[in-house]
Amino acid sequence: MHPVTVAIIAVEDFSPFHFSVPCIIFSEKMAAKKRFEVQICAEKPGIVSSQDGFSVTASHGYEAVTDADIVVIPYWNTTANRPPQRLLNTLISARNNGAQIVGLCLGAFVLGYAGLLDGKRAATHWEFEQDFQACFPTTHLDINALYVDDEGIITSAGTAAALDCCLYVIRQRFGSVVANQIARRMIVPPHREGGQAQFIEQPVPKNTQDERINALIDYLRLHIHEQHNLDSLAQQVMMSRRTLTRHFMKATGSSVAEWLITERLRRSQELLESSHLPVERIAEQVGFLSPVTWRQHFKSHFGVSPAEWRKTFQGVA
Repeated sequence: MHPVTVAIIAVEDFSPFHFSVPCIIFSEKMAAKKRFEVQICAEKPGIVSSQDGFSVTASHGYEAVTDADIVVIPYWNTTANRPPQRLLNTLISARNNGAQIVGLCLGAFVLGYAGLLDGKRAATHWEFEQDFQACFPTTHLDINALYVDDEGIITSAGTAAALDCCLYVIRQRFGSVVANQIARRMIVPPHREGGQAQFIEQPVPKNTQDERINALIDYLRLHIHEQHNLDSLAQQVMMSRRTLTRHFMKATGSSVAEWLITERLRRSQELLESSHLPVERIAEQVGFLSPVTWRQHFKSHFGVSPAEWRKTFQGVA
């Protein structure tokens, strides 16, 4: 069986980490036998420099990309600049020849500019959600996913999700045993599902333009463990229930109930990451009436259970 040809595209000012991920994972050094033939490709063969002083030697030009089995775009430097048309044409030709096309992190933008994501699902780093949707309105962006495979067009979220994505490609080609062996050698989790949520920072605004709502938010943060209702909160800020509802929605973009759930979940994240409190105690401290309700909201909001969140950030269950 011939090795699977992997063309990894190098561009000027590339990110060393992003570029190294497919180079390492598809390397014969990571597996018991040679399964991949890695080719570093650039617009012109020769030295390509990174943004951090590293450089690589591209042994192939873009002509090698069109014959590859797998093409990887590990990086793109900016979301606003359209890649050179020659690169886009090369990707289209490779796809027409049956290649899997992989865009890691902002490499997804290159696939988008090539038209390969039109009407398809895709992933990219959560910080660039709005840029992506503005550039590619016909693509169905799944901002929570670590990686997405839509008929051989594969995209991933930022940085570490590139590892999960490349291991997924290996698992798809050669099965779980091979992928797990490589993951163990790299000391990384052997399998994180593509649909597992990115750990997106979702801060609740500390202040709004409404001073009375700001005062109420400060009060709620100090009394997050208590139960609240609209009547008592309206009294707190000397508004009618209806006026409070309208002002709170205008100031924060959410209802009081929605804001409380979001703030309680955020506070529970902090406790899971920084304390060893039992989960039942955490639910109580952030104001949920029962641990079951808290777990349900947490899993729905973040895609993982509280125990999984604690294990990820503390290394313990």
